[in-house]
Amino acid sequence: MSIVLRCVLICTCFFTCFGLIASGEFLQGKYAQHRTINVDPSSRTSFSTIQSAVDSVPSNNNNWVSIYIKAGVYNEQVKIPPDKGFIRLNGEGMGKTSVVWGAHDTMLTSSTFESMADNIVVSGITFVNSYNYPPSTNKNPVKPAVAAKISGDKSAFYGCGFLGYQDTLLDDAGRHYFNFCYIEGATDFIFGGGQSIYEKCSIKVNVGEKVSGSIGFIAAQARASSNDDGGFVFKQCNVTGNGKAFLARAWKPYSRVIYYNSFLSEIVVPQGWDAWNYVGHEYYIQLPEICKFLTSTPTKGC
Repeated sequence: MSIVLRCVLICTCFFTCFGLIASGEFLQGKYAQHRTINVDPSSRTSFSTIQSAVDSVPSNNNNWVSIYIKAGVYNEQVKIPPDKGFIRLNGEGMGKTSVVWGAHDTMLTSSTFESMADNIVVSGITFVNSYNYPPSTNKNPVKPAVAAKISGDKSAFYGCGFLGYQDTLLDDAGRHYFNFCYIEGATDFIFGGGQSIYEKCSIKVNVGEKVSGSIGFIAAQARASSNDDGGFVFKQCNVTGNGKAFLARAWKPYSRVIYYNSFLSEIVVPQGWDAWNYVGHEYYIQLPEICKFLTSTPTKGC
């Protein structure tokens, strides 16, 4: 079977699975019985931090809880533990409601936002790891600094931002959907073993803002075996930025990344892909771009 046909079949499988998200069937739970929590540091009747609102959700929760977060900058780490599913975090818009933290070194503890539970929906929030961000003015030595780590199954993000430099978004494990999101970074800034679709997202490479002439890597997918369902599909996304970058490199031996019907600007290096530590194993690595465009104007599709 040709690589193109295999990738078309993979895309079809992914799109069928994630087509349930838009209709609400993907995320289960008793939404009719949901309750609402407010986060507003200026109000005496609301929670002052996002984490305290999350902590108030009972363990083993199976009814939807909506947490509305007032616009502002929240300097805190936020963690949703595995036993607190069915949470919806609602900000007031990308760039209006922001969560900022500056931890670094280890991806296990540095993430500004960590979601370990199943059935999570997030909208209108920007997550920033400020240790190396913004790169044009930040003088810290470059280290892994995760803005968000997503490890639960059935998680969806709508109109969210993820800002960092190295290892911005750890798409760790589970089925995830990102719609109209903005993701910025330089090296392996979308990485992990998740089974995810990025639809109509803006992906910005910022490697050239810190060190002129440097080359970055957008994705590093960690599919470990032929039986692993993991993979990233970028559907109708726009890839732009400052500097040059590879579309992806193979973090694990069966890495799978597909750019489908997307705009790829001149920042993408001619080679496109890097086998990294798996040179000679390329037959098992699935890193194609289907229906790509290399123009000066973002495209709407094939």
